[in-house]
Amino acid sequence: MIEDKNQASTPLSELGEFGLIEHLTEQFEIKQKSTIKSIGDDAAVLDFKKKQIVVTTDMLVEGVHFDLSYVPLKHLGYKAVVVNLSDVYAMNAEATQVTVSIAVSNRFPLEALEALYEGIALAAKIYNVDVVGGDTTSSTSGLLISVTAIGQVKTEDVVYRNGAKPNDLLVVTGDLGGAYMGLQILEREKEVFKVNPNNQPDLDAYTYVMERQLKPEARKDIIKLLKDLEVKPTAMIDISDGLSSEILHICKASEVGCDLYEDKLPLDPQVISTCEEFKMDSTTVVLNGGEDYELLMTISQEDFPKIKANPNLTVIGYITEKNIGANLVTRGETKIPLQAQGWKNFDN
Repeated sequence: MIEDKNQASTPLSELGEFGLIEHLTEQFEIKQKSTIKSIGDDAAVLDFKKKQIVVTTDMLVEGVHFDLSYVPLKHLGYKAVVVNLSDVYAMNAEATQVTVSIAVSNRFPLEALEALYEGIALAAKIYNVDVVGGDTTSSTSGLLISVTAIGQVKTEDVVYRNGAKPNDLLVVTGDLGGAYMGLQILEREKEVFKVNPNNQPDLDAYTYVMERQLKPEARKDIIKLLKDLEVKPTAMIDISDGLSSEILHICKASEVGCDLYEDKLPLDPQVISTCEEFKMDSTTVVLNGGEDYELLMTISQEDFPKIKANPNLTVIGYITEKNIGANLVTRGETKIPLQAQGWKNFDN
């Protein structure tokens, strides 16, 4: 919900644009050595010495990417930062700074934006990044958030999408499908609330999938893990649009094919039970659901002994020659061409 009706509401007009920026950003601390000048001048000044710079931007639009009837603003601020950091980690880089810009309508009081920025500040603290700038402006169509994330990486460590080679292993972090099933729960409860606003939902059975949707985490830990294991992926991408789309991105960029094994897909028990409840196929959810923000990578077979016992990493297939195409190998051992349906076509 946007605001607590019992809480005092301060109109944004009381502060003005510059007063608002100053108020919302006073909690941000500087931790990175590369941050020379942060908020408070015409531009931030960063010094990365001899490292390469990674830059990525993402925009979240109310009514398209989030629904404030069930997304708390603190969670939204946190997620807006995290989804951008995920793209930096997908380059095998260290995230160091973010900028945050918002467009906001006058239906939001100051207290709502304070909650949003509380989430932004929490993400910055947990992931050790500096918030070094941004912008606020008015909107006639709800809330828009644009985050730019900046990172650094040694030239020899950067990983692109185009390095996969035939016989490389296809590896994924964590488990998949949880965020999409969390969204199904939230959408269902929203419809129940419309019918009966006094209904108090019991969501204890869905804690994990709800958290995967509302408060995802970027896999900063995997970048350190790979370094410790002395494994450099040949290609890497983060899973934001569903596993099939991301695999096809790597296959296209690297000019290869792949065999993905259905029985190797990592699923949390809560994802399996929630899929059964909604009568949805868990493989379809994993392939097309999205928003898991895990990392998908390809690694050389020579590195398999280094990762095989690690609980964070699952081998789900291998890379083939381009002419074989990208295929799902089903539990019945038939091959089906992978398609990038993504979440938009999910209801078709």
